[in-house]
Amino acid sequence: MKHADLCWMSAVELARGIRDRSFSPLEVVEAVLERMERVNRRINAYVTVVADAALAEAKRAEAAVMSGERLGPLHGVPVSIKDLIFTRGIRTTMGSRLLQDFVPDEDAVAVSRLKEAGAIVLGKTNAPEFGFKPMTDNAVFGATCSPWNEGYTPGGSSGGAAAAVAAGLGPLALGSDGGGSIRIPSSCCGVFGIKPHLGRVPRYPTFRGGELITHEGPITRTVEDGALMLDVMAGPHWGDGHSLPAAGTRFTEDLERGVRGLRIAWSADLGYAAVDPEVRAICEEAVKDLTVAGAEVEEASPGFENPEIHVGTLFGADGLAALSGVADIEQLEDKVEPLTGAMLLVASALKATDYAKAMFAREELSIKMGEFMRKYDLLATPTLPTPPLPMDYDDPLGFLRWAAFTFPFNLTGQPAVSVPAGRTGTGLPVGLQLIGRPYDEATVLRAAAALERARSWHEVRPPLA
Repeated sequence: MKHADLCWMSAVELARGIRDRSFSPLEVVEAVLERMERVNRRINAYVTVVADAALAEAKRAEAAVMSGERLGPLHGVPVSIKDLIFTRGIRTTMGSRLLQDFVPDEDAVAVSRLKEAGAIVLGKTNAPEFGFKPMTDNAVFGATCSPWNEGYTPGGSSGGAAAAVAAGLGPLALGSDGGGSIRIPSSCCGVFGIKPHLGRVPRYPTFRGGELITHEGPITRTVEDGALMLDVMAGPHWGDGHSLPAAGTRFTEDLERGVRGLRIAWSADLGYAAVDPEVRAICEEAVKDLTVAGAEVEEASPGFENPEIHVGTLFGADGLAALSGVADIEQLEDKVEPLTGAMLLVASALKATDYAKAMFAREELSIKMGEFMRKYDLLATPTLPTPPLPMDYDDPLGFLRWAAFTFPFNLTGQPAVSVPAGRTGTGLPVGLQLIGRPYDEATVLRAAAALERARSWHEVRPPLA
Protein backbone atom coordinates (compact mmCIF):
# COMPACT_ATOMS: atom_id res chain seq x y z
CA MET A 1 0.00 0.00 0.00
CA LYS A 2 1.27 3.46 -0.88
CA HIS A 3 1.87 5.94 1.90
CA ALA A 4 -0.46 8.41 0.21
CA ASP A 5 -3.38 5.97 0.47
CA LEU A 6 -3.01 5.84 4.25
CA CYS A 7 -3.62 9.59 4.44
CA TRP A 8 -7.13 9.22 3.05
CA MET A 9 -8.29 6.20 5.04
CA SER A 10 -10.81 6.70 7.82
CA ALA A 11 -9.81 6.26 11.44
CA VAL A 12 -11.95 3.13 11.62
CA GLU A 13 -10.11 1.66 8.61
CA LEU A 14 -6.72 2.65 10.01
CA ALA A 15 -7.44 1.13 13.43
CA ARG A 16 -8.65 -2.09 11.79
CA GLY A 17 -5.62 -2.30 9.50
CA ILE A 18 -3.25 -1.73 12.42
CA ARG A 19 -4.95 -4.47 14.46
CA ASP A 20 -4.79 -6.83 11.45
CA ARG A 21 -1.12 -5.88 10.90
CA SER A 22 -1.86 -4.81 7.31
CA PHE A 23 0.27 -1.76 8.10
CA SER A 24 1.87 -0.33 11.20
CA PRO A 25 1.23 2.76 13.31
CA LEU A 26 4.67 3.99 12.28
CA GLU A 27 3.78 3.75 8.59
CA VAL A 28 0.58 5.70 9.19
CA VAL A 29 2.22 8.50 11.16
CA GLU A 30 5.11 8.74 8.70
CA ALA A 31 2.66 8.98 5.80
CA VAL A 32 0.71 11.86 7.35
CA LEU A 33 3.87 13.71 8.40
CA GLU A 34 5.30 13.37 4.87
CA ARG A 35 2.11 14.78 3.40
CA MET A 36 2.13 17.55 5.98
CA GLU A 37 5.60 18.60 4.81
CA ARG A 38 4.23 19.21 1.33
CA VAL A 39 0.74 20.55 2.06
CA ASN A 40 0.75 22.43 5.35
CA ARG A 41 2.97 25.23 4.09
CA ARG A 42 0.19 26.12 1.64
CA ILE A 43 -2.79 26.11 3.99
CA ASN A 44 -1.21 26.63 7.46
CA ALA A 45 -3.58 24.20 9.20
CA TYR A 46 -1.04 23.00 11.78
CA VAL A 47 0.81 25.66 13.79
CA THR A 48 2.76 23.35 16.11
CA VAL A 49 3.87 19.91 14.91
CA VAL A 50 5.35 17.39 17.36
CA ALA A 51 6.81 15.03 14.77
CA ASP A 52 9.51 13.47 16.97
CA ALA A 53 7.07 12.75 19.79
CA ALA A 54 4.49 11.34 17.36
CA LEU A 55 7.05 9.05 15.73
CA ALA A 56 8.25 7.84 19.12
CA GLU A 57 4.68 7.15 20.18
CA ALA A 58 4.04 5.33 16.88
CA LYS A 59 7.02 3.04 17.56
CA ARG A 60 5.63 2.24 21.02
CA ALA A 61 2.23 1.59 19.45
CA GLU A 62 3.81 -0.75 16.92
CA ALA A 63 5.60 -2.65 19.67
CA ALA A 64 2.27 -3.08 21.48
CA VAL A 65 0.72 -4.59 18.35
CA MET A 66 3.61 -7.00 17.83
CA SER A 67 3.60 -8.13 21.47
CA GLY A 68 -0.12 -8.86 21.41
CA GLU A 69 -1.13 -6.25 23.97
CA ARG A 70 -4.74 -5.18 24.29
CA LEU A 71 -5.32 -2.27 21.88
CA GLY A 72 -7.61 0.71 22.28
CA PRO A 73 -10.22 1.60 19.64
CA LEU A 74 -7.97 4.32 18.16
CA HIS A 75 -4.66 2.54 18.55
CA GLY A 76 -2.07 4.14 16.27
CA VAL A 77 -4.51 6.60 14.65
CA PRO A 78 -3.27 10.22 14.22
CA VAL A 79 -5.24 13.10 15.74
CA SER A 80 -4.83 16.88 15.80
CA ILE A 81 -5.81 19.16 18.67
CA LYS A 82 -7.12 22.72 18.30
CA ASP A 83 -4.77 25.34 19.72
CA LEU A 84 -7.41 26.45 22.24
CA ILE A 85 -7.39 23.06 23.99
CA PHE A 86 -4.80 22.16 26.64
CA THR A 87 -2.08 19.68 25.70
CA ARG A 88 0.54 18.61 28.23
CA GLY A 89 4.02 19.61 27.12
CA ILE A 90 2.81 21.16 23.85
CA ARG A 91 2.35 24.91 23.61
CA THR A 92 -1.22 26.12 23.62
CA THR A 93 -1.31 29.74 22.53
CA MET A 94 -5.05 30.41 22.14
CA GLY A 95 -3.93 32.23 18.97
CA SER A 96 -2.84 35.16 21.15
CA ARG A 97 0.45 36.93 21.75
CA LEU A 98 -0.56 36.99 25.43
CA LEU A 99 -0.07 33.21 25.60
CA GLN A 100 2.30 32.47 22.74
CA ASP A 101 4.78 30.73 25.08
CA PHE A 102 2.22 28.97 27.30
CA VAL A 103 2.84 25.22 27.72
CA PRO A 104 0.24 23.40 29.86
CA ASP A 105 1.35 20.80 32.36
CA GLU A 106 -1.89 18.84 31.96
CA ASP A 107 -3.95 17.48 29.07
CA ALA A 108 -7.58 18.44 28.62
CA VAL A 109 -9.88 15.55 29.51
CA ALA A 110 -10.80 14.95 25.86
CA VAL A 111 -7.11 14.81 24.88
CA SER A 112 -6.21 12.38 27.66
CA ARG A 113 -9.12 10.11 26.69
CA LEU A 114 -8.06 10.12 23.04
CA LYS A 115 -4.55 9.14 24.11
CA GLU A 116 -5.87 6.41 26.39
CA ALA A 117 -7.77 5.02 23.38
CA GLY A 118 -4.45 4.82 21.51
CA ALA A 119 -4.62 7.95 19.33
CA ILE A 120 -1.33 9.66 18.50
CA VAL A 121 -1.22 13.46 18.72
CA LEU A 122 0.48 15.07 15.71
CA GLY A 123 0.23 18.69 16.86
CA LYS A 124 -1.95 21.76 17.29
CA THR A 125 -4.17 23.34 14.65
CA ASN A 126 -4.67 27.05 14.04
CA ALA A 127 -7.47 29.17 15.53
CA PRO A 128 -8.28 32.89 15.79
CA GLU A 129 -7.43 34.69 19.01
CA PHE A 130 -9.41 32.98 21.82
CA GLY A 131 -11.76 31.62 19.15
CA PHE A 132 -13.55 34.95 18.93
CA LYS A 133 -14.35 34.96 15.18
CA PRO A 134 -15.50 32.53 12.49
CA MET A 135 -12.37 32.90 10.36
CA THR A 136 -8.95 31.51 11.24
CA ASP A 137 -6.08 33.96 11.51
CA ASN A 138 -4.08 35.49 14.33
CA ALA A 139 -1.02 37.63 15.02
CA VAL A 140 1.05 34.65 16.18
CA PHE A 141 0.73 32.23 13.24
CA GLY A 142 -1.05 34.09 10.45
CA ALA A 143 -4.02 32.82 8.46
CA THR A 144 -5.25 29.36 7.52
CA CYS A 145 -6.83 29.01 4.08
CA SER A 146 -9.20 26.50 2.56
CA PRO A 147 -7.84 23.39 0.82
CA TRP A 148 -10.68 23.85 -1.69
CA ASN A 149 -9.53 27.30 -2.75
CA GLU A 150 -6.66 29.12 -1.07
CA GLY A 151 -8.37 32.46 -1.65
CA TYR A 152 -11.16 31.55 0.80
CA THR A 153 -11.36 30.98 4.53
CA PRO A 154 -11.79 27.52 6.03
CA GLY A 155 -14.08 29.16 8.58
CA GLY A 156 -13.43 29.26 12.29
CA SER A 157 -12.68 29.07 14.94
CA SER A 158 -11.68 25.41 14.40
CA GLY A 159 -10.51 26.33 10.90
CA GLY A 160 -7.11 24.69 11.19
CA ALA A 161 -8.73 21.48 12.41
CA ALA A 162 -11.23 21.26 9.54
CA ALA A 163 -8.65 22.24 6.91
CA ALA A 164 -6.29 19.54 8.19
CA VAL A 165 -8.95 16.83 7.97
CA ALA A 166 -10.10 17.95 4.51
CA ALA A 167 -6.49 18.05 3.22
CA GLY A 168 -5.61 14.52 4.33
CA LEU A 169 -3.47 15.61 7.29
CA GLY A 170 -5.02 13.16 9.72
CA PRO A 171 -8.50 11.62 9.89
CA LEU A 172 -9.40 12.99 13.32
CA ALA A 173 -9.40 16.52 14.75
CA LEU A 174 -10.54 17.78 18.12
CA GLY A 175 -12.27 21.16 17.90
CA SER A 176 -14.40 23.40 20.07
CA ASP A 177 -17.62 25.30 19.40
CA GLY A 178 -18.87 28.37 21.27
CA GLY A 179 -21.02 29.85 18.49
CA GLY A 180 -20.52 27.54 15.53
CA SER A 181 -16.77 26.94 15.67
CA ILE A 182 -16.98 23.23 14.80
CA ARG A 183 -19.90 23.44 12.37
CA ILE A 184 -18.81 26.58 10.47
CA PRO A 185 -15.38 25.24 9.39
CA SER A 186 -16.84 21.79 8.73
CA SER A 187 -19.24 23.44 6.30
CA CYS A 188 -16.49 25.51 4.67
CA CYS A 189 -14.15 22.52 4.29
CA GLY A 190 -16.63 19.86 3.20
CA VAL A 191 -16.19 17.59 6.23
CA PHE A 192 -18.29 16.30 9.13
CA GLY A 193 -18.39 18.06 12.50
CA ILE A 194 -20.51 17.53 15.58
CA LYS A 195 -21.17 19.84 18.49
CA PRO A 196 -22.37 17.36 21.12
CA HIS A 197 -24.82 18.31 23.82
CA LEU A 198 -23.28 20.66 26.36
CA GLY A 199 -21.26 18.60 28.83
CA ARG A 200 -21.21 15.41 26.78
CA VAL A 201 -17.46 15.88 26.37
CA PRO A 202 -16.03 17.35 29.60
CA ARG A 203 -14.00 20.56 29.34
CA TYR A 204 -11.21 20.60 31.92
CA PRO A 205 -8.79 22.23 32.36
CA THR A 206 -9.60 25.29 30.26
CA PHE A 207 -8.72 28.93 29.87
CA ARG A 208 -11.95 30.19 31.36
CA GLY A 209 -14.62 31.70 29.13
CA GLY A 210 -17.85 30.64 27.41
CA GLU A 211 -18.54 28.04 30.09
CA LEU A 212 -22.25 27.73 29.30
CA ILE A 213 -22.05 27.81 25.51
CA THR A 214 -18.76 26.12 24.54
CA HIS A 215 -18.60 22.46 23.52
CA GLU A 216 -15.67 20.25 22.47
CA GLY A 217 -16.19 17.70 19.73
CA PRO A 218 -14.94 15.85 16.64
CA ILE A 219 -14.21 17.01 13.11
CA THR A 220 -13.75 14.05 10.74
CA ARG A 221 -14.25 12.94 7.14
CA THR A 222 -16.79 10.24 8.04
CA VAL A 223 -19.70 10.11 10.46
CA GLU A 224 -18.51 6.81 11.88
CA ASP A 225 -15.15 8.36 12.79
CA GLY A 226 -16.93 11.22 14.55
CA ALA A 227 -19.15 8.79 16.46
CA LEU A 228 -16.10 6.74 17.47
CA MET A 229 -14.31 9.84 18.76
CA LEU A 230 -17.43 10.74 20.73
CA ASP A 231 -17.57 7.23 22.23
CA VAL A 232 -14.01 7.68 23.42
CA MET A 233 -14.33 11.23 24.79
CA ALA A 234 -17.82 11.24 26.35
CA GLY A 235 -18.57 10.65 30.00
CA PRO A 236 -18.58 12.49 33.31
CA HIS A 237 -15.56 14.17 34.88
CA TRP A 238 -15.24 15.87 38.26
CA GLY A 239 -13.48 18.88 36.70
CA ASP A 240 -16.51 19.95 34.65
CA GLY A 241 -19.66 20.70 36.63
CA HIS A 242 -21.70 20.56 33.40
CA SER A 243 -20.44 17.13 32.32
CA LEU A 244 -23.13 14.53 31.69
CA PRO A 245 -23.45 10.95 32.93
CA ALA A 246 -22.48 8.20 30.53
CA ALA A 247 -24.89 7.97 27.60
CA GLY A 248 -25.68 4.33 28.27
CA THR A 249 -25.06 3.37 24.66
CA ARG A 250 -22.30 3.61 22.09
CA PHE A 251 -22.74 6.30 19.47
CA THR A 252 -21.36 3.99 16.78
CA GLU A 253 -24.12 1.41 17.36
CA ASP A 254 -27.11 2.82 15.45
CA LEU A 255 -25.48 4.45 12.42
CA GLU A 256 -26.95 1.90 10.01
CA ARG A 257 -30.45 2.27 11.39
CA GLY A 258 -31.41 5.01 8.94
CA VAL A 259 -34.06 7.71 9.20
CA ARG A 260 -37.25 5.89 8.28
CA GLY A 261 -40.07 7.18 10.46
CA LEU A 262 -38.24 10.25 11.73
CA ARG A 263 -40.04 13.61 11.63
CA ILE A 264 -37.75 16.38 10.42
CA ALA A 265 -38.45 20.10 10.25
CA TRP A 266 -36.71 22.02 7.47
CA SER A 267 -36.18 25.76 7.88
CA ALA A 268 -34.28 27.62 5.18
CA ASP A 269 -33.86 30.80 7.25
CA LEU A 270 -35.04 30.26 10.87
CA GLY A 271 -37.32 33.20 10.17
CA TYR A 272 -34.59 35.87 10.23
CA ALA A 273 -31.47 34.86 8.25
CA ALA A 274 -30.69 36.27 4.80
CA VAL A 275 -29.74 33.19 2.79
CA ASP A 276 -27.87 33.02 -0.50
CA PRO A 277 -30.17 31.42 -3.13
CA GLU A 278 -27.53 28.93 -4.25
CA VAL A 279 -26.92 27.80 -0.66
CA ARG A 280 -30.64 27.38 -0.12
CA ALA A 281 -31.02 25.29 -3.29
CA ILE A 282 -28.07 23.04 -2.40
CA CYS A 283 -29.40 22.42 1.10
CA GLU A 284 -32.92 21.74 -0.14
CA GLU A 285 -31.53 19.07 -2.47
CA ALA A 286 -29.71 17.45 0.46
CA VAL A 287 -32.88 17.46 2.56
CA LYS A 288 -34.69 15.64 -0.25
CA ASP A 289 -32.31 12.72 0.32
CA LEU A 290 -33.69 12.40 3.84
CA THR A 291 -37.18 12.11 2.38
CA VAL A 292 -36.01 9.46 -0.08
CA ALA A 293 -34.45 7.58 2.85
CA GLY A 294 -37.83 7.43 4.58
CA ALA A 295 -38.03 10.48 6.83
CA GLU A 296 -41.08 12.72 6.96
CA VAL A 297 -39.88 16.25 6.18
CA GLU A 298 -41.93 19.44 6.38
CA GLU A 299 -41.12 23.15 6.38
CA ALA A 300 -41.33 24.62 9.87
CA SER A 301 -39.43 27.13 12.01
CA PRO A 302 -39.23 27.31 15.82
CA GLY A 303 -40.31 30.96 15.71
CA PHE A 304 -37.69 32.72 17.79
CA GLU A 305 -36.04 36.07 17.07
CA ASN A 306 -32.36 36.38 16.22
CA PRO A 307 -30.56 35.83 19.57
CA GLU A 308 -27.14 37.12 18.47
CA ILE A 309 -27.02 39.87 21.11
CA HIS A 310 -27.22 37.31 23.89
CA VAL A 311 -24.31 35.25 22.55
CA GLY A 312 -22.27 38.45 22.27
CA THR A 313 -23.06 39.35 25.88
CA LEU A 314 -22.07 35.94 27.23
CA PHE A 315 -18.92 35.67 25.11
CA GLY A 316 -17.80 39.22 25.82
CA ALA A 317 -18.44 39.16 29.56
CA ASP A 318 -16.86 35.73 30.01
CA GLY A 319 -13.85 36.75 27.94
CA LEU A 320 -13.35 39.93 29.89
CA ALA A 321 -13.57 38.08 33.19
CA ALA A 322 -11.08 35.44 32.02
CA LEU A 323 -8.56 37.99 30.75
CA SER A 324 -8.91 40.32 33.72
CA GLY A 325 -6.51 38.06 35.56
CA VAL A 326 -3.88 38.68 32.90
CA ALA A 327 -3.95 42.50 32.81
CA ASP A 328 -6.21 45.54 33.19
CA ILE A 329 -8.52 46.29 30.26
CA GLU A 330 -6.44 49.35 29.27
CA GLN A 331 -3.29 47.23 29.10
CA LEU A 332 -5.04 44.40 27.28
CA GLU A 333 -6.14 46.63 24.41
CA ASP A 334 -2.50 47.05 23.36
CA LYS A 335 -1.74 43.34 23.55
CA VAL A 336 -4.70 41.76 21.80
CA GLU A 337 -6.00 42.01 18.24
CA PRO A 338 -8.45 44.79 17.31
CA LEU A 339 -11.53 42.55 17.23
CA THR A 340 -10.70 41.09 20.64
CA GLY A 341 -10.01 44.57 22.02
CA ALA A 342 -13.30 45.90 20.70
CA MET A 343 -15.20 42.98 22.21
CA LEU A 344 -13.54 43.52 25.59
CA LEU A 345 -14.25 47.25 25.47
CA VAL A 346 -17.94 46.66 24.79
CA ALA A 347 -18.05 44.01 27.50
CA SER A 348 -16.53 46.38 30.03
CA ALA A 349 -19.64 48.56 29.76
CA LEU A 350 -22.03 45.69 30.50
CA LYS A 351 -23.98 45.52 33.75
CA ALA A 352 -24.80 42.51 35.84
CA THR A 353 -28.40 42.89 34.68
CA ASP A 354 -27.26 42.59 31.04
CA TYR A 355 -25.68 39.25 31.82
CA ALA A 356 -28.76 38.12 33.73
CA LYS A 357 -30.99 39.08 30.79
CA ALA A 358 -28.80 36.99 28.47
CA MET A 359 -29.15 34.03 30.83
CA PHE A 360 -32.92 34.48 30.96
CA ALA A 361 -33.02 34.63 27.15
CA ARG A 362 -30.94 31.45 27.00
CA GLU A 363 -33.46 29.67 29.19
CA GLU A 364 -36.43 30.99 27.22
CA LEU A 365 -34.86 29.89 23.93
CA SER A 366 -34.22 26.42 25.36
CA ILE A 367 -37.86 26.14 26.40
CA LYS A 368 -39.07 27.29 22.98
CA MET A 369 -36.84 24.76 21.24
CA GLY A 370 -37.92 22.06 23.67
CA GLU A 371 -41.56 22.69 22.79
CA PHE A 372 -40.77 22.73 19.08
CA MET A 373 -38.80 19.49 19.25
CA ARG A 374 -41.69 17.66 20.91
CA LYS A 375 -43.15 17.43 17.41
CA TYR A 376 -39.91 16.81 15.50
CA ASP A 377 -36.95 14.48 15.91
CA LEU A 378 -34.63 16.84 14.04
CA LEU A 379 -34.44 20.38 12.71
CA ALA A 380 -32.52 20.91 9.45
CA THR A 381 -31.11 24.27 8.32
CA PRO A 382 -28.22 25.48 6.20
CA THR A 383 -25.08 25.56 8.32
CA LEU A 384 -24.19 28.98 6.90
CA PRO A 385 -26.29 31.50 4.99
CA THR A 386 -23.62 32.05 2.30
CA PRO A 387 -20.72 30.14 0.77
CA PRO A 388 -17.25 30.45 2.41
CA LEU A 389 -15.97 34.00 2.75
CA PRO A 390 -12.91 35.36 0.92
CA MET A 391 -9.71 35.54 2.95
CA ASP A 392 -9.73 39.34 3.03
CA TYR A 393 -13.24 39.59 4.54
CA ASP A 394 -13.19 41.80 7.64
CA ASP A 395 -16.61 42.82 8.96
CA PRO A 396 -17.38 41.98 12.62
CA LEU A 397 -21.11 42.58 12.14
CA GLY A 398 -21.00 40.39 9.07
CA PHE A 399 -19.46 37.62 11.16
CA LEU A 400 -22.55 37.60 13.36
CA ARG A 401 -24.85 37.39 10.36
CA TRP A 402 -22.70 34.58 8.95
CA ALA A 403 -23.16 32.53 12.13
CA ALA A 404 -26.92 33.12 12.20
CA PHE A 405 -27.78 29.40 12.05
CA THR A 406 -25.20 28.08 14.49
CA PHE A 407 -25.05 30.18 17.66
CA PRO A 408 -28.72 29.69 18.74
CA PHE A 409 -27.92 26.07 19.50
CA ASN A 410 -24.95 26.97 21.65
CA LEU A 411 -27.44 28.86 23.79
CA THR A 412 -29.78 25.85 23.99
CA GLY A 413 -26.92 23.37 24.36
CA GLN A 414 -28.55 20.72 22.19
CA PRO A 415 -26.52 18.56 19.78
CA ALA A 416 -25.97 19.77 16.22
CA VAL A 417 -23.88 18.65 13.26
CA SER A 418 -22.77 20.02 9.93
CA VAL A 419 -22.71 17.58 7.03
CA PRO A 420 -21.54 18.32 3.49
CA ALA A 421 -24.56 19.16 1.33
CA GLY A 422 -22.80 19.90 -1.95
CA ARG A 423 -20.65 22.52 -3.64
CA THR A 424 -21.33 25.82 -5.34
CA GLY A 425 -20.81 26.44 -9.04
CA THR A 426 -17.30 27.68 -8.16
CA GLY A 427 -16.51 24.49 -6.24
CA LEU A 428 -16.83 25.76 -2.66
CA PRO A 429 -18.39 23.43 -0.06
CA VAL A 430 -21.81 24.06 1.49
CA GLY A 431 -22.98 22.40 4.69
CA LEU A 432 -26.37 21.30 6.02
CA GLN A 433 -26.97 21.57 9.76
CA LEU A 434 -28.98 18.96 11.67
CA ILE A 435 -30.09 19.81 15.21
CA GLY A 436 -31.35 17.13 17.57
CA ARG A 437 -33.39 16.96 20.72
CA PRO A 438 -31.51 17.62 23.96
CA TYR A 439 -29.07 14.80 24.81
CA ASP A 440 -29.93 12.92 21.60
CA GLU A 441 -26.70 12.78 19.62
CA ALA A 442 -27.63 9.28 18.47
CA THR A 443 -30.49 10.41 16.22
CA VAL A 444 -28.43 13.26 14.76
CA LEU A 445 -25.64 10.82 13.95
CA ARG A 446 -28.11 8.36 12.37
CA ALA A 447 -29.41 11.06 10.02
CA ALA A 448 -25.90 12.27 9.20
CA ALA A 449 -24.86 8.70 8.37
CA ALA A 450 -27.90 8.30 6.10
CA LEU A 451 -26.90 11.45 4.21
CA GLU A 452 -23.31 10.23 3.95
CA ARG A 453 -24.51 7.00 2.33
CA ALA A 454 -26.66 8.99 -0.09
CA ARG A 455 -24.06 11.62 -1.00
CA SER A 456 -20.66 9.89 -0.43
CA TRP A 457 -18.96 13.15 0.52
CA HIS A 458 -16.11 11.30 2.23
CA GLU A 459 -14.90 10.09 -1.16
CA VAL A 460 -14.45 13.62 -2.55
CA ARG A 461 -11.06 15.27 -2.14
CA PRO A 462 -10.31 18.98 -2.48
CA PRO A 463 -8.21 20.27 -5.41
CA LEU A 464 -5.23 20.62 -3.07
CA ALA A 465 -5.18 16.81 -2.83
